Amino acid sequence: MADAGAPCEHLAHLKAVQPRTQDGCEECLKIGSPWVHLRLCLTCGHVGCCDDSPMRHATAHFHATSHPVIKSYEPGETWGWCYVDEAMDDPVPGPTPRHHISPPPRR
Repeated sequence: MADAGAPCEHLAHLKAVQPRTQDGCEECLKIGSPWVHLRLCLTCGHVGCCDDSPMRHATAHFHATSHPVIKSYEPGETWGWCYVDEAMDDPVPGPTPRHHISPPPRR
């Protein structure tokens, strides 16, 4: 889907993706780390934690894969961010959870 008003080429050519998990940050769930907010990769559906979270998995995913665009995966938020061009757009298409997904309680 192309958007002529998008601030960069990456944001102009987004495809529909589904989150790979509905449970939270993929890596944080594996290692038992908390997160603050979630971000959705609009290339592959990876769900990672934001840069305010201790592990910053969404940004790490970009550095590992070069997938350029994420979308907020928080209720009521529709913005997206292109890491390559350091550009934001709002709204950006893609799924949004109905409620905030909190980390599981620490054991």
